[in-house]
Amino acid sequence: MADKTIQEIKKDEHNSNEDFHARVVRLGLSNEKAIEMYTMMCKIRRFERMADQLYAAGKVHGTMHLSAGQEAVAVGLGTALRPDDYFLNHHRGHGHFIAKGADLNRMMAEFLGKEGGYCRGRGGSMHIADIEANNLGANGIVGGGLSLAVGVGLALQMQQAEQIVVVVFGDGAANEGIFHESLNMAALWKLPVLFVCENNQYGMSMQVNRATAKLPIAQRANGYGMAWHYIDGNDLLLVYETMQDAIGHVRSGEGPVLVEAETYRYFGHSKSDRNLYRTKEEIDEWRKIDPIDRFLERLEGAGILTEEGVEKITLDAQEVVSEAVEFAESSPEPDVETLTEFVYA
Repeated sequence: MADKTIQEIKKDEHNSNEDFHARVVRLGLSNEKAIEMYTMMCKIRRFERMADQLYAAGKVHGTMHLSAGQEAVAVGLGTALRPDDYFLNHHRGHGHFIAKGADLNRMMAEFLGKEGGYCRGRGGSMHIADIEANNLGANGIVGGGLSLAVGVGLALQMQQAEQIVVVVFGDGAANEGIFHESLNMAALWKLPVLFVCENNQYGMSMQVNRATAKLPIAQRANGYGMAWHYIDGNDLLLVYETMQDAIGHVRSGEGPVLVEAETYRYFGHSKSDRNLYRTKEEIDEWRKIDPIDRFLERLEGAGILTEEGVEKITLDAQEVVSEAVEFAESSPEPDVETLTEFVYA
């Protein structure tokens, strides 16, 4: 994807020899499942837009890292995983958490620092976890989840468990030393780990091709004898198909896989980012291959989704997110008497 213009990407997709509906069927998806995947992307974007509005209103404290534009990676991966697979996230991971079945009410309550949140208001946007669902949490440390995934993978291997562990990280984390150490150890021991690099073009304000000597990042897996894929992360069905293949490889005991999904974030790195390092024209170009619009165009073109259906999905997404806000705002603040709970030292 990196060597192609956005116009060429759209042309390639338009001229594909495989009919979209046939592609859906080949991947074992029903029309209803394809619509469900579209719906999930809409919910993720609506959730984050609402979170952004609540932040502007002073109701979300600290900072926040939004992933609008990257929804296909989250939904393609989440759909391919089993519910009991283990998952480690990065700080821009709200979409992944939602796509793996998170409760929007508890997520929104966590954003607002309320007792009804997943971490009882202690984690906020960057550290949501749901241990009971094997979602082991997001990490504010760049690349912090990589070594944890190796540990989880080793435990799963020793237990001869059927689950795998997935760790999602950004392009910036791929230049941290822990990236190489983790891939080396996972490959050496053939651990059941799926490494997913979400390349959204920027590590904070640093463009990936200014920080990485050779692209794509995924080819680094060659140095560890590890299978790898480099894909267009805005093509939902391609993400799903690739993740299915990678997960099957990992689950079979053949060792870890590295997948790099190239995508783009519309918002700045965090709420303190004024986006001075890139142009509006660049962002607008990427919006032309927006994963949600792109998938909707194919669904409508194949006759899988009607205009009335789209309107209902949009309204339902608005409603479920509004209900999450109501739940969060009505949830109590953490009791000051519990301040020292969960403090280990």
